[in-house]
Amino acid sequence: MEKTAIFHRSTDNFAYLLNDQTLQIRLKTKQHDVNTVTLIMGDPYIWSNGQWQFSETPMNLVGNDGLFDYWETEVFAATNRLRYGFKLNSSTEEIIYTEKGFYDSIPVDSDYYFCFPYLHENEQFQAPKWVKDTVWYQIFPERFGNADPSINPDNVKAWGSEPPAVDNFFGGDFAGVTEHLDHLTDIGVNGIYFTPVFKAYSNHKYDTIDYMEIDPQFGDSDALKELIAQCHNRGIKVMLDAVFNHSGYYFPPFQDVLEKGENSPYKDWFHIHDFPVVGGEKPNYEAFGFVESMPKLNTANPEVKKYLLDVGTYWINEFNIDGWRLDVANEVDQPFWREFRKIVKKAKPDIYILGEIWHDSMPWLRGDQFDAVMNYPFKTNVLNLLANNSINSKQFIENMSKVYYSYPKTVFDYTFNLVGSHDTPRILTECEGNINKTKQVFTILLTFMGTPCIYYGDEIGLTGAQDPGCRKCMDWNEENHQQELKNHIRTLNALRKKEKLLANEGSVIFLHPTEANGIFGYKKYSANKTILVLINPGPSKQNFTLEKDQTYNILYSSDVEIEATQVSIEADGFGIIQLTH
Repeated sequence: MEKTAIFHRSTDNFAYLLNDQTLQIRLKTKQHDVNTVTLIMGDPYIWSNGQWQFSETPMNLVGNDGLFDYWETEVFAATNRLRYGFKLNSSTEEIIYTEKGFYDSIPVDSDYYFCFPYLHENEQFQAPKWVKDTVWYQIFPERFGNADPSINPDNVKAWGSEPPAVDNFFGGDFAGVTEHLDHLTDIGVNGIYFTPVFKAYSNHKYDTIDYMEIDPQFGDSDALKELIAQCHNRGIKVMLDAVFNHSGYYFPPFQDVLEKGENSPYKDWFHIHDFPVVGGEKPNYEAFGFVESMPKLNTANPEVKKYLLDVGTYWINEFNIDGWRLDVANEVDQPFWREFRKIVKKAKPDIYILGEIWHDSMPWLRGDQFDAVMNYPFKTNVLNLLANNSINSKQFIENMSKVYYSYPKTVFDYTFNLVGSHDTPRILTECEGNINKTKQVFTILLTFMGTPCIYYGDEIGLTGAQDPGCRKCMDWNEENHQQELKNHIRTLNALRKKEKLLANEGSVIFLHPTEANGIFGYKKYSANKTILVLINPGPSKQNFTLEKDQTYNILYSSDVEIEATQVSIEADGFGIIQLTH
């Protein structure tokens, strides 16, 4: 066996609490190198005749990422304490893997083994339970609906009268969202994620002027309270977007620093290298990237910290919001986020805290900072497979297996999945107008592990290139809607609501294709039910072999046929199939 490939650690994604007395334990080995793995386990304090008493339980091979196999099992710890190791067998040898290394036989001293000292219930990852059943809908408020022309900004354009640009305004407002909530309910959405609504200079509002004030072009506090109340009456949660990494250029404390320099009481609110303050291509102060209009806030400064923490609770207490999406979250210091979590969870225990992080996010997901991050690797892999054709289905499954097993299941159930946003080309544009490919994208999005988000207008087939092209005004003329796509999303959301396995209940195993770009998918299962999600990414009909001695019920599909154990799926097709033992 390749010992250098065998890996475990007794924390994070390799050992974690599922409930107050159950652990999920994982092991990583070289792909196809190990035939069986057995978990050796016991209470470290139970000995007999000078030997540690242990039991053995088999582990399941649950996935591989092209380099490594992943093994997994659940362990009930009756005494709340656990020492454990692994017995690995290949066709030629057996080895024992413990915290202290590799052995030919089972060590009789519990001190050799990996340690989970005590199962504390309050160390279990806790995120709001309602998120698992939520389908989000991202709204760019400036472009969703204009129902109150009296608050239009200067030089407003007629709705949809010209292409979106970095500096044009169409007058979208809160009343325009309230007016169209029935559309969201109709397609099965029960969560809204708003891009920033605070007072700002731009149409995107990521350059905040005042974190405590609603941008007047969207309405006043009464309009927002009415919108949130109407949402809650329909069972729709509301999440706001906050930019705590940087402010806008016209943020009053930054303006004070520009005016007074070193004499400004706000000079330590920012990371200024020297005075006078100079912008340009390379400002002499820290910024988002090198964007002079977005100076970076010093979140370690006590005054800045208090101001931003007050922002975090103000919108909960005054408007009863249900979530915070945190922009550029990885560039803010982690001690700040730990304080942020404590204070907003005290204000509203079931508020959802979502961080924008594009890379490995485990450091932020240990229960003391965020409930979830935005799953950009999911978006990248789905589009690379179905839109860009830069990977095949075998690579997709391997890539997503690596992502999935990088986090505890308890964390991944709450991850925020997306395929389009205000920063990316429209999904129908990405798929070059191919409706069937676009339907496949949404089939994966709305059945995958995690909580999915639809970018406004994608459900009706809006098109658009990279920002700002992806920020068109919502088209409310139903004659222009892509009805086939809208009905597809409506059907998937209804199915997700009915079949809880499609909304993060149970367990999952990835289904690898037999051909490089063959049918792939995943099996979601519990003790009494199994559902398969199958996708054919290829240009012609392909087959997938099912397990024997099963009966099958097609819950929803394109043109799918099942004969004996063979499922036939048309090109660019899909099938969601329930298995009965």
